[in-house]
Amino acid sequence: MSLQACAEIVRRGDPDRFLAAMAAPPAARRVLFPLYAFNVEVARAPWVASEPMIGEMRLQWWVDVLDEIAAGGPVRRHEVVDALAGVLDAEGAAVLRRLVARRRWDLYAEPFADTEDFADYLDATAGGLAWVAARGLGCRGGERAVRDIAWAGGLANWFLAIPVLEVRGRFPLVDGRPAAVAALAAEGLARLARSPAPKPARAAVLASWRAKPLLRQARRDPGRVAAGTLRQSEFARRLGLIVRSFAL
Repeated sequence: MSLQACAEIVRRGDPDRFLAAMAAPPAARRVLFPLYAFNVEVARAPWVASEPMIGEMRLQWWVDVLDEIAAGGPVRRHEVVDALAGVLDAEGAAVLRRLVARRRWDLYAEPFADTEDFADYLDATAGGLAWVAARGLGCRGGERAVRDIAWAGGLANWFLAIPVLEVRGRFPLVDGRPAAVAALAAEGLARLARSPAPKPARAAVLASWRAKPLLRQARRDPGRVAAGTLRQSEFARRLGLIVRSFAL
């Protein structure tokens, strides 16, 4: 039942990762859905809180969950935690602890310190989640490739979210000028091109299937990012997923 609950949380809160998980083999979904549901819960915690302190408490709750899982003893009962505890080891919990820590940026209207800080945010969130998923699927090598692909996917999703983040009073980019946006998109594309993910990790990075076409748009016409016109047709979106799922 907890796996079904996780799938429903992902379906409502992260449609792209839901489709990617559904395109993966059934056995992989038992790993992906709990991790993706955890990510949804953590990602939305800062935004549903009425004030930063409440958001801090919500994030700390998930840190405590990860500590309980890492300790190998009893864990609190929760529909996501029940499933997560079955697919996460102490090393994976440590990676996700960093993910939660970086999500604290979402609580406050402070800009990233510099481009390295922003890159670290993407690596800790999108990259860390993908690497834990890859490990859960049996991958023990190729961490850099997995994180690079997920970083590019995280950047594409970040570009899509920029208009909403700005309305909410956030400063989503260190440098929002068109040339800087195009350079960021080029970095994401370069990371995608470095090396393929190991076969056991392919289901874990499938969630980044939209990265290449979206980043190519942003590199070619960076003004679309701020304008909120970076997009794919629904046909292209789903076709891209189908094509990439053949390599699983």
